[in-house]
Parts: sequence; C-alpha cells; structure tokens
Amino acid sequence: MQTKRPTHTAVLYARVSSKDQEREGFSIPAQQKLLRQYAATHGLAVVQEFVDVETAKVTGRTGFGAMLTFLKAHADCQIILVEKTDRLYRNIKDWTRVDELDVSLHFVKENTIVSPESRSSEKFMHGIKVLVAKQYSDNLSEEVKKGLQEKAEQGHWPTVAPVGYVNNRETHRIEPDPVRGPLVAKVFELYASGDYSLGALRQKAREVGLTHWRGDRALTKSEIHRMLQNPIYTGDFVWLGKRHQGSHTPLITFDTWERAQAVLNHKPRGRYCKQRHAFMGLLTCARCGCTMTAEQKKGKYVYYRCTGFKGRCGNTYIREEALSKLLGSTVQAVQLPPDVAESLARCLKDADGQMERERLAAQQRLEDRRRKVLAKIDRGYDDYVEGRVTEDFWARKSEQWEDERRAVDAQLARLASSNGSLAVTGEKTLELAKQADLLYKTQDSAEQRRLLETVLSNCTFDRGSLSPTYSSPFDLFARGNETGDWRREWDSNPR
Repeated sequence: MQTKRPTHTAVLYARVSSKDQEREGFSIPAQQKLLRQYAATHGLAVVQEFVDVETAKVTGRTGFGAMLTFLKAHADCQIILVEKTDRLYRNIKDWTRVDELDVSLHFVKENTIVSPESRSSEKFMHGIKVLVAKQYSDNLSEEVKKGLQEKAEQGHWPTVAPVGYVNNRETHRIEPDPVRGPLVAKVFELYASGDYSLGALRQKAREVGLTHWRGDRALTKSEIHRMLQNPIYTGDFVWLGKRHQGSHTPLITFDTWERAQAVLNHKPRGRYCKQRHAFMGLLTCARCGCTMTAEQKKGKYVYYRCTGFKGRCGNTYIREEALSKLLGSTVQAVQLPPDVAESLARCLKDADGQMERERLAAQQRLEDRRRKVLAKIDRGYDDYVEGRVTEDFWARKSEQWEDERRAVDAQLARLASSNGSLAVTGEKTLELAKQADLLYKTQDSAEQRRLLETVLSNCTFDRGSLSPTYSSPFDLFARGNETGDWRREWDSNPR
C-alpha cells in the first residue's frame, strides 16, 4: 500500500448501533482500520478519533457531540472520515448540525466526498442517502415494536424480566427467580398487611435480602412503589397500555394483589411516623375533618388532639388511656350474643352452598363458551387453508376469536381464585364478633389497633365523645345490638 505525506488534517468517526455489536469485537476496529488506511493513502493526518457505541435513533451521542465541539474549536481541521452515511447520522437533526460546520465528508466505503464546493446534484444525492438511512432506522424500530407486540399478544413478557423473575435465554420466556421471587412475594404480603409505609417496606425489603436484578443493589422507594403497582406478579401484565393474560408463573395470588392495592390507594397515609402511637391515624376531628395527632408530654403521657391544619376549631384533647376506654366501647357495641352468632352461621352456610352452585354453573357456561370459540378458530383456519376465505378475513376474525378466548380464560381464572368458602370466612368473622370485647381488653396496643382497623372504617372525636362508622358486616352487628331486631337486619343483607 502506497502512502502519501500528510497535507491535511482530519478526524475519524466510527459508530456501532448497539453494545452487543461492540462486544462482538469486529465493527469498531474494522471501521477504524479502514479509515486509517484511507487517510494514509490520501495524505490525511488523523488528529482525533471519535467512537460511539449506542443507538443513533436518539440524538445527543457522546462521541458525535464531542467531534462537533472539536471541529468548531479547530478551524484548521475541516475533514471527517467515516465509513458510510448511516454511520455518521441517521436523523435529520444530526445532518443539519454537521451541515452547519461547512466541513468535507469522506464516505470511504461509498467512495464519495461531499464538501461545501460539491455540485448541487451531489449534495442532493447525499440528502437522499440521509433520508434512506433515517427510513431504515424508522423501519427497524417499527419491526422491533411489532415483534414485541406479537410476543405480548401470545402471553409472553416481551422484554427484560422485572425483579422477581429472570429471562430464560433458551426459551425466551421469563421464569420465577429462585432467590428473589419468594422475597417479592413476601414483600407483597408484608405491605398487604397494612403495617408498613413505603419507606418502612423498603427497609424491610433490604433486611430480607431483596435486591435489584442489576448490580445487587437495594431497591429504591420508587422501585418498590412501581413493583407494588405491577400486575405481572399475578400472572397478567400490561404492555403498551393493554392488559394481557400472561403464560408465566404468578408469584402472588390475586387476593394478595387486591389487598396490596387497597393499602396502596388508601388515603391518608399520615399515620406512619417515627414514633408510632397506639391509635394514630384512627381518628379524625368531628369539627373540621383534620386528622387527630398524638404527642407525648413529660416523657410519659400521650395526648391526642386535632392537628388544627384548617385553623383552631375548638375541639379538646384526650389522654390515651381515656381514648382507649372510649374505643373499647365501640368494639363492645359489635359483640354478638352466642345464640345470634349461631343463627347467623347457619344462614351463611346456606348462602355458601348457593354461591358454590352458582359458581360451578358459571364455570360450566364459560367452559362451553371456550370450546365453541376454539371450534370457530379451528374451522376458520381450515377454511383459510382450503382457500374458502381470504387472508384478511382470517386475520381479522382470528384476532377477534383470540381476544374472546383470552377474555373467557381471564374469567375462568377469576372464578378459580374466588373458590373460597363464604362459610369459613363468615365463621371467622362471627367468632371474632363473639369475643371482640374480651380480645380488646386482654391484648396489647398493637393488637388492639389491628382489631379496631378491622371493625371500624372511620371514627370522629368531638370534645370527649366518639362517633364510630363500622366496616361491613360489623355495621350490621352494631345495628342489630342496638335495635334487637336481628332477623330484619340479617334479611336485609343476607351475605
């Protein structure tokens, strides 16, 4: 190879479109070797080399930007050596930025030089190449999106597995992470209990060893929040705004998911504080609607008062011991006599049997509907193969049938997850109601709080008196105890 004595200076630019190409180790070195040989043959001295290993779809590439800055600062260097057009830029903005420099572009593989002195026809052809490169980039992006969308339609998570799952490189599917998967399920259970704020949950996740899949670092509070909102752990997932029924193994039950969402969406969350008093967050001011807060006096006495966020309302404060007695009376109001509890248990058992018969009937109807949809798909495919229907007709109808099948499968899954005994749940509630007063008086403050959260949905305080609002079905128990007419109360709400 004959070389010439350098007479002009130039910069060299090489780029690959992904880090995978860089790791393969052929693209960047090959470009650099080609461009250096070209410079030596044409008497050009390469004063600086710039490299990018990232997508050109997004402007702001590090090496590209550094090259433009260098050329602006060195007016004597006005030549760029690059392999071909799509190596230098793939979008109109990059083309405009380079064009503003009035430099000469040497596209070595294309054997083309474009400079400010080039003829208009040469510049026109160069512009066409830039547009073709952009179209290639756009088309590649569209094809990737189509592939990911098709994968999602088939029920497979199309990208990097979230925390708790791992990507199987052989099957191209996600699988439960044997280490982090059980920890994710534990974090959901902890949060669903309602005993943790997001900050406290993050600390707990760190303690049990739940880390990010990349770098084994602790999860941030925002990552914990996004994880709790992600339905992928139930077996479903959302892709491009559409919910799909996934084929992967769920990490949590749908019941755990719903309980976690109830806690996540519960307002207000102001009860979580560094020093958590027994009844913080359970009371609101009856006069102005503000939260009742607690504060400690003289290092041992705890008082509850209105926060006064909306201004002074005239409400009084109350000692924690006195408040505990008042709250005990609200629990006493829902305690059931044994004979009433037994009568209600019999009603629940009858209702449970009826609900199970209805569930089985609904399941049978859905399974029949699923068989019919599958039969339609099979017949439609046979018609398409035999040429009795067009490809467009088959594509449109098969998509409709698949959507219907997925909807039926989702309903069957919900029916299966709801296959719990109403009588068992009811018996536990009735057993709690029979011993509510005794449990409250014999338990510590943490368990008292848990009992109050179960029984009450809201409670207001006004100058020494409470006005409780009971959760269902404890509202029925309180009303039945007050009126004595249990038959009417139960008939009005049989379940």
